[in-house]
Amino acid sequence: MKLRQLIFTLSVIGLFHLPGATSQNKMTLDFDHATLTINKNIYGHFAEHLGRCIYDGIWVGPDSDIPNINGYRKDILEALKELNIPVLRWPGGCFADTYHWKDGVGPVENRPKIKNYFWGGVIEDNSFGTHEFLNLCEILGADPYVSVNVGSGTVEEMVEWIEYMTSDEDVPMANWRRENGREDPWDVKFLGIGNESWGCGGEMRPEYYSDLLRRYSLYANLYGQRKFKRIGCGANGTDYNWTDVVMSRAARHMDALSVHYYTIATGNWGNKSSATDFGEELYFSALKHSLHMDELISKHSAIMDKYDPQKRIPLMVDEWGIWTDPEPGSTPGFLYQQNSMRDALIAATTFDIFHKHCDRVQMANIAQMVNVLQAMILTKDDQMVLTPTYHIFNMYKVHQNATYIPVMLKCEDYKFGNETIPALSGTASQKDGKINISLSNLNPNESKTIEVDLEGAKVKNVTNAVILTAPQINSVNTFENPDVVKPEHFSDFRLKKEKLSVTLPPHSIVTLEIQ
Repeated sequence: MKLRQLIFTLSVIGLFHLPGATSQNKMTLDFDHATLTINKNIYGHFAEHLGRCIYDGIWVGPDSDIPNINGYRKDILEALKELNIPVLRWPGGCFADTYHWKDGVGPVENRPKIKNYFWGGVIEDNSFGTHEFLNLCEILGADPYVSVNVGSGTVEEMVEWIEYMTSDEDVPMANWRRENGREDPWDVKFLGIGNESWGCGGEMRPEYYSDLLRRYSLYANLYGQRKFKRIGCGANGTDYNWTDVVMSRAARHMDALSVHYYTIATGNWGNKSSATDFGEELYFSALKHSLHMDELISKHSAIMDKYDPQKRIPLMVDEWGIWTDPEPGSTPGFLYQQNSMRDALIAATTFDIFHKHCDRVQMANIAQMVNVLQAMILTKDDQMVLTPTYHIFNMYKVHQNATYIPVMLKCEDYKFGNETIPALSGTASQKDGKINISLSNLNPNESKTIEVDLEGAKVKNVTNAVILTAPQINSVNTFENPDVVKPEHFSDFRLKKEKLSVTLPPHSIVTLEIQ
């Protein structure tokens, strides 16, 4: 095996970063082994009945003074359409396993109110239900991902919901849908069999959940006529035993398996730290914890490979993002947090990891879409602000359904105290005759120049280049100053033959389009 090919092989199986404080920063692209596709669903989203994500976020109702289209905030719709959202997960989250779908259909004035026990104990009026969600997906051009209630629901409840949403036959649930104003069934692509069944979804053991998964999946396929992918509830972070048990007992009863992982800057769930009031120590720690996604996916994938060596069952990271303390003065159970330049770097480097594992990772869903956790958008009355994370989704959308180009990155370390992480991160893809390269400089104090080896690409010029950076690592966009962190035209690069030299400012992300 040639040395260059050996290095690439090692990079594919995990040697993504080659440290060396005095070495040149270099990324080499392996066009000869660019065979896998970056599934667009890696850029999926998540909208739970939690805080102000749905109500006062996406949905204000048709009678609101805030400009809306049939109850959906007009400015939110326009902003979300820009991202080319491929898939949207709903109604939870923990809320899913307390949600009884029949409460959310029919005339709004007749829908019962319920208490949202998990998220703030507020009263849920069910004005946003099945029709409102699935119609939203059609507006956005996103595939629906519906999580069914396994924790407190029944198989009968699930199959009736499936028939209500997807059947075009003369059966009671489909006819009820027609009575409620929707003649044609919706195209539901994904069905989650429970959510966090190891925790808020029922405090189950993996052995017990595996039996439920087998049962629910059988009837989901039968009544759904095999129209959608059944997603099994996967592990909480590093609970590798959960993956092993569920795969060994129920692999053939699901079409995908999920996993959840949140970045906690402190590593302490009881004291997550502020979203904005942090210095370099928590900046470094948050990035270090977010990069753990690489190891987590590798280890879960290795377990899945034992039972599914052909990789028939994808891994879906259907909840991810940074979780901080709520903003001061907000309702704690609403999980409203600001979104900084640090969070943009977490999003970019996480996408780089997902791309690297695109043989197994086929979907991911950021938590969450509006006003909750690492949100795309924040709202206040009739105002709206786009977060730094929103801009990363927009800059990275060029990679959706593109061919992944394996990369080997050799770079300096970013050192803080006695710990180090790679100073740089990057990814590359090709689509429609264009090569798209995204690069991040995690070092908050120094610019970094990197050479990208494009040997064999026969490129001519950089046709577009965009950068996202900010004055500080904790810079945010506010309703008073919404454009502190926003993409700008980027020109600090040089392309000579098949060598691209790029100089990245501190804490920055760049995406370049090359032809």
